Amino acid sequence: MGKADLRIDWATHEAAKYACENWHYSRCLPSSLQKRVAIGAWENGSFIGVVVFGHGANPQIGSPYGLTIHECVELTRVALKPSHNTPVSRIVRFALMFLSKSQKKLRLVVSYADQAQGHHGGIYQAGNWIYQGSMKGVPSLRYKGKIWHAKALRTSFPSLKHSDPAVQKVPAGDKHKYLMPLDDDMRARILPLAKPYPKRAKQAMTDDQSAQRQGSTDPHAPKALT
Repeated sequence: MGKADLRIDWATHEAAKYACENWHYSRCLPSSLQKRVAIGAWENGSFIGVVVFGHGANPQIGSPYGLTIHECVELTRVALKPSHNTPVSRIVRFALMFLSKSQKKLRLVVSYADQAQGHHGGIYQAGNWIYQGSMKGVPSLRYKGKIWHAKALRTSFPSLKHSDPAVQKVPAGDKHKYLMPLDDDMRARILPLAKPYPKRAKQAMTDDQSAQRQGSTDPHAPKALT
């Protein structure tokens, strides 16, 4: 495939929701009480997906590194259509650059690769992220075909009881934790945490994400921004 004309820009809520529901294994845009931003990617004028950042289920995500809520965010979704020319790691790198320029106080991005989905973090390794190790995941809940953290489910459906038979518990799986420092001082601070990269599992996510995404191309996907 030839090199594509890649464009990175803010994505609307509708575009992010579409990408996550159609091109990400979770089939949902993460819910959060905190600020969430989505950065879209376009190839040759066609929308190919989003990279979503936020505070996930843990607004204190930066505390272990001495950072405030304004200095650390989580990369919560990489939702891209199955067919695109640009490597995922390159799209993530440009999304990080775009985010960093707009959020001057931001110093660290955290992301996780879900081992239960067969992911080992290939796109983070390709992007030279720092691997901190394997962490125990937080149990989730399945409701109406989507995976929710308990707090997000309570917020979205205040009257819903966890004892409701429609709510199913999803056991926690281990996750690989990766860190991307956005300045030299932060890199020096967290570099002692670095561990050797985990090896790829048989069904681990490849750089074009063909193993993890279950969606397909759709002529009704959001078009390029004007």
